[in-house]
Amino acid sequence: MLQFEDEISSPRPPRIAGVGVAAPEATVARAPAAPAASAARRVSADDKRVINGQTDVNQLVPFKYEWAWKKYLDACANHWMPQEIQMSRDIALWKDPNGLTEDERRIVKRNLGFFVTADSLAANNIVLGTYRHITAPECRQYLLRQAFEEAIHTHAYQYIVESLGLDEGEVFNAYHEVSSIRDKDEFLIPFIDTLTDPSFQTGTPENDQKLLKSLIVFACIMEGLFFYVGFAQILALGRQNKMTGAAEQYQYILRDESMHCNFGIDLINTIKGENPSLWTPQFRDEIRQLMQTAVELEYRYAEDTMPRGVLGLNAPMFKEYLRYIANRRCQQIGLDALFPGASNPFPWMSEMIDLKKERNFFEARVIEYQTGGALSWE
Repeated sequence: MLQFEDEISSPRPPRIAGVGVAAPEATVARAPAAPAASAARRVSADDKRVINGQTDVNQLVPFKYEWAWKKYLDACANHWMPQEIQMSRDIALWKDPNGLTEDERRIVKRNLGFFVTADSLAANNIVLGTYRHITAPECRQYLLRQAFEEAIHTHAYQYIVESLGLDEGEVFNAYHEVSSIRDKDEFLIPFIDTLTDPSFQTGTPENDQKLLKSLIVFACIMEGLFFYVGFAQILALGRQNKMTGAAEQYQYILRDESMHCNFGIDLINTIKGENPSLWTPQFRDEIRQLMQTAVELEYRYAEDTMPRGVLGLNAPMFKEYLRYIANRRCQQIGLDALFPGASNPFPWMSEMIDLKKERNFFEARVIEYQTGGALSWE
């Protein structure tokens, strides 16, 4: 349960435990502050900070980070639920012995084996870790929406597993039993453990860098790199009119994850701007090394899921694609490209984010949302 600090005698408004300071053991009742004193304690937008802020995290306005509020509103305008997607064609194709090749079935099962737990890891990281340490209520508002969307994504993968009648034990334990999946998760878990440790608090250069590093890992690597081999594979199936229901759900998920990635990058860059001393040469070198390791891990996953060419794709094509994405993520947070000259072999992937462009793509029902068709994407 959240506890509130008793700072009635302080000129600063109360704060919540877990956002940089610990709550006191007891709260002492005091007389209400005089009206003039209360007015003096009202939140000023200029005083807000993304981390280590001293303003009241319960006061959403006045806005300072309007970009975060805009992203929250955009996310709300794009609500969807897995059950809205028709899966009958997928079920018939999966049950047909000649419907898919063994390589195509391997892609589907390996994808689900990674994703059914990946979004749960992301949700845990937000709810139990990141949210506690962000002191800008506009950013917290988006994080709450993002956590809900991670739940929807886990629901979507479960819905696909259930619809196809897959072995749930096999799929949900793949992150323990399939090395290419397990290696990616083991790369991520230390960064989850850092933020979810109840004793971890920001406020020192060392811990603030740990927070910033975790945010980079989850925005730029997990959501911005580790998901993209799987997205490209399932959407490639959809482009060949196979597994169209699953592909439609992946398209919605890709759109959501693109927003998560963009929000995370804006959050990272704002923290950098407010705390420039964190962005040291040594820290930048650590991020580059993490990105290089992530590219290697995701490429191993591509090789495992595609031991042979399939769908007009092969693993070497993904090496170039991952290098291209890694360059983009590095440049988005102010680092030089790791792989100069890398190009995008799948230009159609960027179109997948915009549902309006692909309205008739899968020849399946796509739900039209209130303002989703009016969104623009970077």
